[in-house]
Amino acid sequence: MSSLKPYFALAGLALIWGASFLLIKVAVHDMSPTVLLLIRSLSGLIALSVIVKAMGRPILGAGWKTRVGSFAIMAFTNAIVPWVAIAWGEERITSGLASILNSTTTLWTAVLIYWAMPKERPSGVGYLGVVVGLAGVVILVLPDILAHGVSGNFFGAMAVLVAALSYAANAIYQRRKMRNVSVFDISLGQLAATVIFAIPLAAPSLPHVHVALTSMAAVIALGAGATGVAYLLYYFIMNTLGAVRAAGVTLLVPVTAVFWGVVLLHESLTWTIVIGMAVILAGTVLTNLRKRADPEPVLERDTAFCGDEVKCLAECGDTHRIGHRSLDEQHFVAAVAGGAHQVDEIRGAIQLPRACRRGRFHLFSMCSRAARSSVRSK
Repeated sequence: MSSLKPYFALAGLALIWGASFLLIKVAVHDMSPTVLLLIRSLSGLIALSVIVKAMGRPILGAGWKTRVGSFAIMAFTNAIVPWVAIAWGEERITSGLASILNSTTTLWTAVLIYWAMPKERPSGVGYLGVVVGLAGVVILVLPDILAHGVSGNFFGAMAVLVAALSYAANAIYQRRKMRNVSVFDISLGQLAATVIFAIPLAAPSLPHVHVALTSMAAVIALGAGATGVAYLLYYFIMNTLGAVRAAGVTLLVPVTAVFWGVVLLHESLTWTIVIGMAVILAGTVLTNLRKRADPEPVLERDTAFCGDEVKCLAECGDTHRIGHRSLDEQHFVAAVAGGAHQVDEIRGAIQLPRACRRGRFHLFSMCSRAARSSVRSK
């Protein structure tokens, strides 16, 4: 039964993130998109802060003051622009359609990465996936344009596509500028910045908010659940099923969002929506295809070293032996024994190896970026 827990977590995460579009749809009945932004970011910040403190971690790690500018940029690209745009769009289109259009984030990331990170460009098949996915967008939007012209539905769909594009820009920025920063610091830092920016944006609309129990509960659940509980589920899946399967949740979210919309909001489900969703998800799968990665360096004997800072050894099986210099031994032992795929303290994010082959040891490094570039194996 324990082996099924990660898959139950995967299903739960898809249902929670899918429900976020339903919650937005409910909330915008009684508040403006900017007020929703404020309450969502504030409740998310409080929920995540409580979780982080319960884990025994500091709210923000050392050096956070040097990243204030980056937190502000990520607040705009990962919260302010997309959250307001999706909420505005859902005032005009169904929650299910919004979730499907939002799933084009992967496609926009592949487009932007062509110029922003040339070394990480997808393959030709990946860009074929972009074309296929955008064809799915046309399938969803074109019938309404032909029937009603450029109406509110069209602008609502475009707003959600702008949100997806903003998410893609944020993903690239985070990868280029914040790659070695703790995910906890990134999440809390950008949420705090979002709250600060959202206050003046929401202030003009606050007197006109209709305080209804349903809408207030929806937006608080949106912040606390989609940011707090979902965050824990996602990293549990990462640590048990791996990054590839965890990323597969993005393919399940539109399906669950359409399900919630049809069942609870009685939104219509047409063949156009089904076909468009299938085409977009097919394009997303093609875009995510990658060339086989080079094998990790393997040591036949008993030691590995990275620069002059770290010397460590991971032994196969359930036991691990670690030798080190001037680092927190207890932290590393807990990380390796716990099977963590990423540890985000001590000089940034630390990638741990895959399971060892019998009788061999995998090299893993814990050092500064400069030292990582000079890894040697014997």
